[in-house]
Amino acid sequence: MYTDVVDLRDFYETRRGQVARHMIRRTVRALWPDLRALRVLGLGYATPYLRQFRDEAERVIACMPASQGVLHWPLEGPWAVALTEETELPLPDYSVDRVLLVHGLESSENLSDLLDEIWRVLTGDGRVLVVVPNRRGLWAQVERTPFGSGHPYSQSQISKLLRASMFTPTRTGAALFVPPTRSRALLRSAAAWERVGASIFPRFAGVLVVEAGKQLYSPSASAQRATRRRRPIVVPFPQVVRRAPEDPATWALGLGSEKARALDRGARLSQVDRQGSPREPYETPRQQAAGHDQSQRHAPPQTHDAESQWEGQ
Repeated sequence: MYTDVVDLRDFYETRRGQVARHMIRRTVRALWPDLRALRVLGLGYATPYLRQFRDEAERVIACMPASQGVLHWPLEGPWAVALTEETELPLPDYSVDRVLLVHGLESSENLSDLLDEIWRVLTGDGRVLVVVPNRRGLWAQVERTPFGSGHPYSQSQISKLLRASMFTPTRTGAALFVPPTRSRALLRSAAAWERVGASIFPRFAGVLVVEAGKQLYSPSASAQRATRRRRPIVVPFPQVVRRAPEDPATWALGLGSEKARALDRGARLSQVDRQGSPREPYETPRQQAAGHDQSQRHAPPQTHDAESQWEGQ
């Protein structure tokens, strides 16, 4: 979430904000010593650091995201600032030589789209300079400053993020070694803090200033395979299965004559059942033998009449 533009303006009007602007501006100038005949774009809230380039650059403009707000800049002369969407800059392709991003990357909710848009407007040999709060620094731990809001980054995290968006980090700087205090005595010694901090504990700077160039060659083969669209797989349409022949014996080829006759008998019985006519219950040979034995057991005994035999003779 972006810090409101009024809060950013009020911070840079304080003594602490003026010291932070002076130290960061000195680091930016060390990385970009000469911008003559170049077109410079400031994104986020970069206007406190753009004034030093107005006299030498061909054109200096600023774009502020709509969720942050916009303020008149510069105070003298016509406006050179616009209120835009961070993912839709009103600039043509390859139209800017340098992009300065301040108070933008740590507050953006669309990092990939924002960096893609910067890549689009930069020329082939263009450079982007990103100013982000350092995760290990004291300024990222204090919420009374704009550097204490949003998502801070370490040196490795910002490098990975830029490489993932087709940028190649080239140079790195650091600033704000002075503690984020309101003490005038410490703020007056900010220059000494910067010299000592850069030589003794450079990893604990308040902000990181990273310069990166456009990556114009194609990504690796593994990245191309990961981003390649899936091709549709052609599946053959299922064929309609034809009905089996009416003669089960013909359909049961290779099953043997006994199985064919059994299938024929089963088919006739099922046809009788569909017609609704009764059929005799089927008895296995063992059941038939048992029934015959039972009938012989309960049959009445036969009597031999002697007289009938003599009469028959």
